[in-house]
Amino acid sequence: MLNTLFKPLSAAAAVVFLTQAAGAESLDADNGLSPLERLGEHLFHDENLSLERSQSCASCHDPEAGFADSRRAADGAFSLGDDGGSLGNRNAPTASYAAYVPSFHQAADGSWTGGLFWDGRAGDLEEQAGGPPLNPIEMGMPNAALVVERLRENPSYVQSFGAVFSPDTLASEVSGFAAMTQALAAYERSAIFAPFDSKYDRYLAGEAELSPEEELGRVLFFSEQFTNCNQCHQLRKSPMGAQETFSDYSYHNIGVPRNPAVITEAGMADGFVDDGLLANPAVTDPSERGKFRTPTLRNVAVTGPYMHNGVFQDLRTVVLFYNRYNSKAEAAQINPETDAPWGEALVPGTLSVKELTHGPALEARRVDALVAFMTTLTDRRYEDLLRD
Repeated sequence: MLNTLFKPLSAAAAVVFLTQAAGAESLDADNGLSPLERLGEHLFHDENLSLERSQSCASCHDPEAGFADSRRAADGAFSLGDDGGSLGNRNAPTASYAAYVPSFHQAADGSWTGGLFWDGRAGDLEEQAGGPPLNPIEMGMPNAALVVERLRENPSYVQSFGAVFSPDTLASEVSGFAAMTQALAAYERSAIFAPFDSKYDRYLAGEAELSPEEELGRVLFFSEQFTNCNQCHQLRKSPMGAQETFSDYSYHNIGVPRNPAVITEAGMADGFVDDGLLANPAVTDPSERGKFRTPTLRNVAVTGPYMHNGVFQDLRTVVLFYNRYNSKAEAAQINPETDAPWGEALVPGTLSVKELTHGPALEARRVDALVAFMTTLTDRRYEDLLRD
């Protein structure tokens, strides 16, 4: 369930609601959403905006599953496309807290930060929202003109876009498509996607107590001596700061191994290597190959599988993977999910060695404590998923 302020409509119900709507006022009738955000909410759930009318934004970013794709999580595979058979080659990240990702930019030291998608190729939420509808293996629409044509099919969309933007917005594919992305982005910037009401947030507000294990994990996480977590997973300098998104949105190559379970299924060549940041058209430096944007840890306990290729199923496995860089123990070099060595880094020349080798090896108790702390970053509405 979504939080108590908002109950999502199914795709069918959204269409019915819009058909009955009487313009901008009805879109703003409840839930505290603005007319623009309310319009974006319906667009987010509208399967008619895909070629076969079978997929919406919510298909890969399910509001009931931390805005991640729960359909194939058990397989560690990639998201299915609108045609029911196509697969991408990256794990769909959560859309929760995406509004806090800064625009894609290069710092004075030459490093890249921000942007949407794993390689930052979308500079902001509006640009990101326009990507999946036109992706041939996602929503599959061949062009913006057909997307806007689908919008015009619904008289209430025509009325609502006219009320929120201007009466002739959907008359042009350029203005219509741009307005659609603006509405989707506005919805993703609403508090529905970023309530900041996890146990950790309640702890900061003095409304909840952390267990001894969770507290140990918190101390370890923010430590500059015992772990390297906060080097990349902390946006604000104060470890006790409110509205921490647990990512600095920087790019790193952490040596994620190949995911053989999806190579054949997704139709990738055996030797396929994802270029990561170098796949971004704005980036041409080969030293950026194999780097991916640091994800938020908000809702991380309920949004597996993990890494850009979905190679790990369990959050504890992720912590153990990082620990392999600091531990000399033979057991630390074995992936517990496969009982085999972790696998080689696919782009060894660009590994973030400094970040990966900071701190001592962690014993099992501290690994478990870090997992327990990250579990406290789960939004209140998803806490039931932790008990499933």
